[in-house]
Amino acid sequence: MANDTKIGTVRLGTEGPQVGVQGLGCMGMSWAYGPTEDPGEARATLERALELGVTLYDTADVYGDGENEKFIAPFVRAHREEVVLATKFALSSDPEDPYKRTIRNDRPYIRQAVEGSLQRLGVEQIDLYYMHRRDVAVPIEETVGAMAELVAEGKVKYLGLSEVTASELRAARTVHPIAAVQSEWSLFSRDVEVGVVAAAADLGVALVPYSPLGRGFLTGSFVRADKELADDDFRRQQPRFTGDNAAANAALLEPVRTVADAHGATLGQIALAWVQQQAAVRGLTVVPIPGTRRRSRIEENAGATRIELSAQELALLEPIAGKVAGDRYADMRFTSAGRE
Repeated sequence: MANDTKIGTVRLGTEGPQVGVQGLGCMGMSWAYGPTEDPGEARATLERALELGVTLYDTADVYGDGENEKFIAPFVRAHREEVVLATKFALSSDPEDPYKRTIRNDRPYIRQAVEGSLQRLGVEQIDLYYMHRRDVAVPIEETVGAMAELVAEGKVKYLGLSEVTASELRAARTVHPIAAVQSEWSLFSRDVEVGVVAAAADLGVALVPYSPLGRGFLTGSFVRADKELADDDFRRQQPRFTGDNAAANAALLEPVRTVADAHGATLGQIALAWVQQQAAVRGLTVVPIPGTRRRSRIEENAGATRIELSAQELALLEPIAGKVAGDRYADMRFTSAGRE
């Protein structure tokens, strides 16, 4: 029988909304990770997450060119008072190549993007609106200024940024309060610790780690993306999950397996517990958003919030990220790592 213990809650930064200590990344429910064979199970997963206290639901306009927003819209509208809805702007797809992206942070684009998201989601206000990626040609103060106009107009409630540096976060914060920064953070990806984690802690901004399970790799569910995953699975494009890199990285899971065995837990639960525990380690709010299409995984992920790792276990896991082979993306220009 599934454990129905609800997860705890936390405020998303000093000025943000109250949310469950773990959110749900919705991207993979309809896009990026191969075909969704059972949409009904994915919709049931949204409901099960809410039952367990997950209230932050994360999507973006670029996920399936708006189809992901449309997918979660009925659920959001049915539970509007309980759900904290996050979506994003800034990335647009090339019709000829769905994995080719351009970045826009200018005011006209932002206004166009928010109207599109509001329409697809069927809501009057977005709870948390993120700048998905940074266009360095546009001053971040100008971008956040345009986002702040949406708050003043009631179209958006709170602002967030994704894949920004510490200096960019500080500059943005001079224009308008920022509730959260969303960046990749996991046992395999820790470049966010170079500067932005400390800046977020100093400014009272929450960290919302995406891909806290290393896009599923940290669960041990696959090793070679190019051999095991569907042809249209986004992970086949990522250097860490193919060829010699994948084999080398799979070997790095051994200490995770050791800790999991000690707790009677899964690899994924230990990976999530590590991310959740960074809140106490680094003195800031941390709300990871693992994604899944299955209720059983939601229950497993929620269970990770009740695991506390010892100092010795944290030390055992500490060296992993430094040994990972391959970049997070084939094109790292779409991350903050090169600007920090």
